[in-house]
Amino acid sequence: MPTALSANLSFSTFLILAVTDLGLCMSTLPSVLGVLWFDARAVGLVPCVLQEHFLHSFSFMESAVLFAMALDRLVAIRFPLRYAAVLTGPRVALVGVVLGMRSAVITAAPSLNLLKFDYCRPGALSHAYCLHQDMIRLACSDTRFNRLYGLCIIMLAMGSDVLFILLSYTTILRTVLAIASAGQRLKALNTCVSHILAVLCFYVPVLGLSIVHRFGHHTSPLVRIFMGTVSVLFPPLMNPVIYSIKTQQIRRAILKVISLGKIQ
Repeated sequence: MPTALSANLSFSTFLILAVTDLGLCMSTLPSVLGVLWFDARAVGLVPCVLQEHFLHSFSFMESAVLFAMALDRLVAIRFPLRYAAVLTGPRVALVGVVLGMRSAVITAAPSLNLLKFDYCRPGALSHAYCLHQDMIRLACSDTRFNRLYGLCIIMLAMGSDVLFILLSYTTILRTVLAIASAGQRLKALNTCVSHILAVLCFYVPVLGLSIVHRFGHHTSPLVRIFMGTVSVLFPPLMNPVIYSIKTQQIRRAILKVISLGKIQ
C-alpha cells in the first residue's frame, strides 16, 4: 500500500509540471500564430503586457515546481516509510496553488509598471512574443525600477530554487551513500536522473537568455531569437520525453524501432 500511494503522489507533481509546461507554451501561442498565419507585425500594449506577465509567471512557476520535485525525491529517499504521510494529496495540491500564486504575485509589479511607460523608441521585439527585457528596451520612461526588480526576483526566486535543489541533492547523496547495498544505491539514484535532466533543460537556456539580454548588447539578433525560442520551447518539449523514457513499454518500443532500423 505505501508503494502505491507514493507512485500516485509522484504523479501529482508530474501533473503540476505538465500543466506548467502547457501554460508556458500556450502563453506564446497567440502572437506566434498571429505572425505565422496572419502576418501580424504589430501588437497592442495591453495584450503584450498580459502575454509578458503570463510567460514570466509560468517560467517562475516551472522553477518552483522543479524545486518542489527535488523535495519530493528527498522525502521519498530519506523517509520512504513516511512518504505517503508527509506528502498527502491535499498537501501536494496546496503546494501547487501556493507556487502558482507566488509566481503571479512576484511578476505583477513590473508588469503593471509597463502599462505606465511611454514607448517612443524605434525598433522591434526580438521574438514573436513579448518579453520584459524587450519592452523596457523600447520604453522612453525611467525603467530603473523594472530593471532592478527583474534582476532581484530572478536572483531571489530562481536563485533560491536552485540553492534549495542543490541542498536537497546534497542531502540525497549523503543518504544514498549511507546505504549498504550498491544495488539499492543505484536504484535510489536512478529515481533522480529524470529530475536532474529536467532541471538542466530549464535552467541552462534561461541562464543563457538572461546573460544575452542583459550583457550581450553587441550580440547578433539571431542569437537572441534562438535563445528565446529554446528557453520557452525546449523544457516543455523535453520533459515528456525525459519522464516517459523511464516507462518500460516506451523503452521497449524505442529499442524495437532502433533494432528495425539497424536490420534495414
